[in-house]
Amino acid sequence: MNQWRNFKEGNWSLNIDVSDFIKRNYTEYRGGGEFLSGTTERTDEVRAEVERLLIAENEKGGVLSIDTDNVSSILSHRPGYVIKNKDIIVGLQTDEPLKRAVNPFAGYRNAVQACQAYGYEIGENVYNEFKYRTTHNTGVFRVYTDTMKKARHAGVLTGLPDAYARGRIIGDYRRIALYGMEHLIKERTLDKKRISERNMDADNIQLLEDIEKQLEFMKQLVTMAAEYGCDISKPADNAYEAVQWLYFGYLGAVKEQNGAANSIGRISAFLDIYIQRDLDEGTLDELHAQELIDDLVLKMRLVRHLRTPEYNNLFAGDPVWVTCSIAGMCEDGRSLVTKTCFRFLQTLYNLGPSAEPNLTILWSQKLSEPFKRFCAKVSIDTDSVQYENDDVMRRDFGDDYSIACCVSAMKTGKQMQFFGARCNLAKVLLMALNGGKDEIHGEQIAPEGRSFDEAVLDYEEVLEAFKMYASWMAKLYVNTMNIIHYMHDRYAYERLMMSLHDVEPERLMAFGISGLSVLTDSLSAIKYARVTPIKDERGIIVDFKTEGDFPKYGNDDDRVDSIAKWITEFFYTELCKTKAYRGAKHTLSILTITSNVVYGQKTGATPDGRRAGEPFAPGANPMHGRDKDGALSSLNSVAKICYDCCQDGISNTFSITPDTLGSDEENRISNLVNVLDGYFVQDAHHLNVNVLNRQKLIDAMNDPTLYPSLTIRVSGYAVNFNKLTKDKQLEVISRTFHEKM
Repeated sequence: MNQWRNFKEGNWSLNIDVSDFIKRNYTEYRGGGEFLSGTTERTDEVRAEVERLLIAENEKGGVLSIDTDNVSSILSHRPGYVIKNKDIIVGLQTDEPLKRAVNPFAGYRNAVQACQAYGYEIGENVYNEFKYRTTHNTGVFRVYTDTMKKARHAGVLTGLPDAYARGRIIGDYRRIALYGMEHLIKERTLDKKRISERNMDADNIQLLEDIEKQLEFMKQLVTMAAEYGCDISKPADNAYEAVQWLYFGYLGAVKEQNGAANSIGRISAFLDIYIQRDLDEGTLDELHAQELIDDLVLKMRLVRHLRTPEYNNLFAGDPVWVTCSIAGMCEDGRSLVTKTCFRFLQTLYNLGPSAEPNLTILWSQKLSEPFKRFCAKVSIDTDSVQYENDDVMRRDFGDDYSIACCVSAMKTGKQMQFFGARCNLAKVLLMALNGGKDEIHGEQIAPEGRSFDEAVLDYEEVLEAFKMYASWMAKLYVNTMNIIHYMHDRYAYERLMMSLHDVEPERLMAFGISGLSVLTDSLSAIKYARVTPIKDERGIIVDFKTEGDFPKYGNDDDRVDSIAKWITEFFYTELCKTKAYRGAKHTLSILTITSNVVYGQKTGATPDGRRAGEPFAPGANPMHGRDKDGALSSLNSVAKICYDCCQDGISNTFSITPDTLGSDEENRISNLVNVLDGYFVQDAHHLNVNVLNRQKLIDAMNDPTLYPSLTIRVSGYAVNFNKLTKDKQLEVISRTFHEKM
């Protein structure tokens, strides 16, 4: 085919194998950013229009407009543009930029509530369409046990994807550009024929129905692209088509599914192959290569989903998590750094800092020094980049994985994830002390057990009680997730995204922990200090008297850091004892997003001295202000948590003042590179980096006009600081800003 001219052939030209295509055809780049280009006049014009729309959206309370009459799907809206004759990469979720669509498949009532929250009423067409339709949420609550409902209400199991689409599934959108939809449809039809020859047990029947749904939406995607004047039935012929074809796949996915984190995957090396070929053929120059990436990023910044206020309270800042994974290493020893890695980072200068897409650097000790320094400079200048340890993830996921949501790795197109929010382990400890009762409402949730007396707590006795209740909770958690994902597959299946996977992908089920540092310090206090429970008139432990000091997580002290390590390994082992839906592999994360505020609000006082209702630390971070021995000690503590039992991710958000990092730009860049190398060489997994002063955040909170585009990293993602609610802003301000290394 002419579309494959000058490409080196291999397994990819015989079978669907994008990874093989990349390895045989990409050009490793070991230089710096001196080749990069600024914006074109056209980009500046489109960017100005996007900024005008974003201001208007913010002035209207965060939602510019809603189409309440049409259910979002691939073909639900006519083509939309930012500026019709100026857009290079075309395609919007609806017919107008930032107009949100309703997507009630996960939960009709949620769609109604989301509309009402912004002054809209659901349209009669949508009401009639869903009058007799079972949604994912309805199916889940038909089957939930009373105990599951109690645990959910109390906030022991929280953030569950039982009322919204699950997300965290990454279609291999690169396949559309490389092979064209005609070939992909043909291959999926052959898959169906092959599977039809098997015995018709429940698993194969379900798979056949899945395939038929996929084929339907694959054909609809071709129609959608044709409405924009593009023929994606054939492979992409040049760099523009490669970017556009790939984006159409992503666009179709987010039109169909409003999942919590529909990431775009690992696309920079793939796109660089097409850009480099065009540069070599003389049909493209660097200015317009950058323009392609700028325009793609502008479109990603416009992705929106309609959410309820309750959802926004959990996941603050209106995030979509269009996570874009950059760099990393090949298993053959070459780095996957290309010029297009630089081009994606350059968008933070050309277009300004932004939370989306969630740019994620796959860091390795072996990445070139110029690239490392460029990444560090971008972090210092924009606070818009996060880092994950490629040397650790590559061992388990190979060299063609992508990051979903915030920190979760998956083999691109070969693995999918059943997302599972998190278990509040700090509440599990309080439940263990109260004999299975919730400390807030006094309700018996877990099986009745011993309620500890108002006497100094014995560490070994507390530990045994915690282990018993944590084991019970792990089983409840897995079974709750099994219900959620059975119903999601049945009533809100991701047809297009799953069509861009291998027909029988490996499935992961992602569980999560919140309150790790609270639980760790609480157990440390019980072990090393004197902790006495205080009960109320109901006989419920609601407070603690803690006498004496105790080692605190975050100061590189093995006495307490070993407790954090043990907690994650124990809970993961307990989760694995209960079989997951569709044979999924259990994974675990320590990740709270911005929900650490809400989790704290639902949790009583804890033995570590935290007061009732106070926020947790984000992710795997030490509690605010307790990591007193400096930045490196704090990082060293988190690095001790083992990735092998936390393959869904260990989120660490790191804030340091500019002066602490160095006296000038060159020193700051060098020191940040050294910090990242030193952290990740310990097999640590993830790091958000904020380089700023606390006062800047206080000033921005008091007067948002001072820093209208201020972007900060929170727990696994970036957010516009001004989009956070006041309580979330205050929590971020209260975090440790390291003033010594």
